Amino acid sequence: MTTMREALREYFEVNHFGVDGGYSAKWVDFKLGKIPFPFPNTDVRKKAVRFHDLNHVLTGYRTDTVSEFEISAWEIGAGCGSFAAAWVINLGGLAAGFFSAPGRTFRAFVRGRRQRAAYALDYDAMMEREVDDVRRELGVTDERISAKLTDVVLFAFAALASVVVGISMAAALLSPVTLFLWFRWRAQSAALAR
Repeated sequence: MTTMREALREYFEVNHFGVDGGYSAKWVDFKLGKIPFPFPNTDVRKKAVRFHDLNHVLTGYRTDTVSEFEISAWEIGAGCGSFAAAWVINLGGLAAGFFSAPGRTFRAFVRGRRQRAAYALDYDAMMEREVDDVRRELGVTDERISAKLTDVVLFAFAALASVVVGISMAAALLSPVTLFLWFRWRAQSAALAR
């Protein structure tokens, strides 16, 4: 049996995220295809992304662009608890998924509505548990779930909210200040690497 800690280590390795999953990085890139969108790796984001990565392990969603949109929708459906950064980032992902892969994004949202996300659990305690045990507790399964009218209404509401959040995030990520700081950090990193 595999523990969450072991599964997370494998997830980092398979996806080339480094030993710590990139949690110690000062900046991270969200890539839309080959286009990187840099943003600061704040403490709030780091706290949320630790659970987000565990949700990847639990659900099986990959880390390619469309799968990230799917897990964003799944997490919105399943709930992000008190993690404001997760709500904001996932609404941005849901917005992108709504336009680029609406069917997959909607199915992931509906799946999430019937399941719970790892945000509901104690992180340290969860790391020692077996993956299948955590899946059972959160009701995470691979079965296809039929949508109800409430799912459609809530998805429409989430999609509308996500478009507003997505536009706001894009404006912040592409702001001259953010781009200046990112390019400055890249130049400093390159200079240190020499």
